[in-house]
Amino acid sequence: MTATNADCTTVVQPSLDQLLTAVVQLDTDYCIAYMNTAAEALLDGSRNRLQQQDFFSLFSYSSIDPNTLKQALNDDQSVSDSDVTLVFHDGQRITVELVAQPLKLEQQRIGVLLELRQMDQIRRINQETVQQQQLLAVQSMVRGMAHEIKNPLGGLRGAAQLLASELDDAELQEYTDLIINQADRLSTLVNRMLGSNQLPQPEPSNIHAVLERVLQVARLAGAEQIRWQRDYDPSLPELTMAADQIEQALLNIVMNACEALAPEAGGEIVLRTRIAHQQTLYGKRYRQCAVIVIQDNGPGIAEALRDTLFYPMVSGRAGGTGLGLAIAQNIVHQHSGKIELQSRPGHTEFTLYLPYVETLT
Repeated sequence: MTATNADCTTVVQPSLDQLLTAVVQLDTDYCIAYMNTAAEALLDGSRNRLQQQDFFSLFSYSSIDPNTLKQALNDDQSVSDSDVTLVFHDGQRITVELVAQPLKLEQQRIGVLLELRQMDQIRRINQETVQQQQLLAVQSMVRGMAHEIKNPLGGLRGAAQLLASELDDAELQEYTDLIINQADRLSTLVNRMLGSNQLPQPEPSNIHAVLERVLQVARLAGAEQIRWQRDYDPSLPELTMAADQIEQALLNIVMNACEALAPEAGGEIVLRTRIAHQQTLYGKRYRQCAVIVIQDNGPGIAEALRDTLFYPMVSGRAGGTGLGLAIAQNIVHQHSGKIELQSRPGHTEFTLYLPYVETLT
């Protein structure tokens, strides 16, 4: 037995350390008994420091219920999940593919073996590809719809004006006025869906001043009961951008957050800015990007809506037009940036990346 154990120590453990997949062995109390080098990197701690710690105590939030996982393993069932969100106590968030299976020796369970593979980078690349395809598809669809809608609307409005000029009855003119007003309203709606093909001339602007204007508008719009937290990075330089357009994009997201918090007590929105270095956006690498985070503690976005949230006419609210996020995405995309979404009950983050240093060659 001693020789066999020595062989396992000298052969198996070094082999596990060569794996890119994180491997964690838990004892019967779900405390860490062993972890390979990839697990140390994933969990941001050494074997010596994390050994004998309850694995689930490392996280402030897990999308997979620890009690459900424990029950399944106690019932001698393997568990796998390709989309597990883990949030550490310092707020760091990772997405992993998890496989958990009971470890047995002579029909007696001696622990649990976990395999964890981080999926954040893969998901980010896939999300960028999907977002770009969505944006192109939406732009093509909306412009086609606009062409088909605006021409008849112009004809209807013109006909209503001619008819109004021939009518002497004031009551009948009310109907033509109604037609004209509704045609104008639909035309405005279509123009909002289309957005602008070209941005106004970009100029150096302070993103924090833009955020302060957004905050002021949100408060005046009836969001006084919400607690606002500012977490600005003062080292962030001025950005060359169409400030009014970026303000509109940020305002659309902030107002969505305000509306999500409206029925909730203790609602809070955090406006945060940071600098991201060596960031890749849609296949292009940038030395530096401005990162703007809009975070709220509302109920979260329904899972069924997340993949289509940036499409026009998609909204989680009764009476919502579903245009705000589509317009915001289009504006940010015109600045060569992107929007990322993370959401779970009690925590929703929209993260905007705006590059401001030339692409690396």
